[in-house]
Amino acid sequence: MLVLPAIDIRGGNCVRLLKGDYARETVFGDDPAAMARRWLADGARALHIVDLDGAREGVSRNREAVEAILAAVAEVASEERPVVTELGGGIRDMAAVRTWLEAGLGRVILGTAAVTDPELVSAAAAEFPGRVWVGIDARDGRVAVAGWIEGTELDAVEFARDVERRGAAGIIYTDIDRDGTGAGLNVEATERLARAVNVPVVASGGVDSVDDLKRLAKVSGSGIDGVIVGRALYDGRVNLPELLAQAEG
Repeated sequence: MLVLPAIDIRGGNCVRLLKGDYARETVFGDDPAAMARRWLADGARALHIVDLDGAREGVSRNREAVEAILAAVAEVASEERPVVTELGGGIRDMAAVRTWLEAGLGRVILGTAAVTDPELVSAAAAEFPGRVWVGIDARDGRVAVAGWIEGTELDAVEFARDVERRGAAGIIYTDIDRDGTGAGLNVEATERLARAVNVPVVASGGVDSVDDLKRLAKVSGSGIDGVIVGRALYDGRVNLPELLAQAEG
């Protein structure tokens, strides 16, 4: 199972939000690239990057910070040690998809655009097979968009089936009400969604301890093949080498 440390960027800073609330922000550093180097030094083989300003405003706002992270990854990545990089937030059209993938990202994550412009998923997935994922952020099983600010009536599981049909290479599923709380992953909801599709699913929202990875291991046959870890790493409640050891064990 892949463990992806999260690097959420707002105003050029590395931050974490509580339940996606922009008014409940904690700043953990002013150098996202330095944070990337920290996780890479601890053994990370993947990084989950989010442009929070972009998610809310609809266009990329932290390009310089993301490019600095990609440069940090390039310093250590090799054939023997590949590093997966993915970015979500503000990617709303084909031009943005192309720009970021050509900049060196491994994959892009379509969130709001997958809801408002589903044909973009189809077109992007056709042009970049295996490199276009969809982020499904849900509250009470319903999809939320625009940086989690706006709710919809879309059922998360049905939406997952639709984006799979459109060619999405994988899905990142976040339980908004768990995100940043340390309340533990919503394994049940994530498993239910993962079993409904045939593409890999990455779990996100609420990781608090290595026990969350043990719980995921019990449903390893469901299609969940990764987990994103954010605040618990930054707060020091978990350490990355321990999580990696559990994931690879």
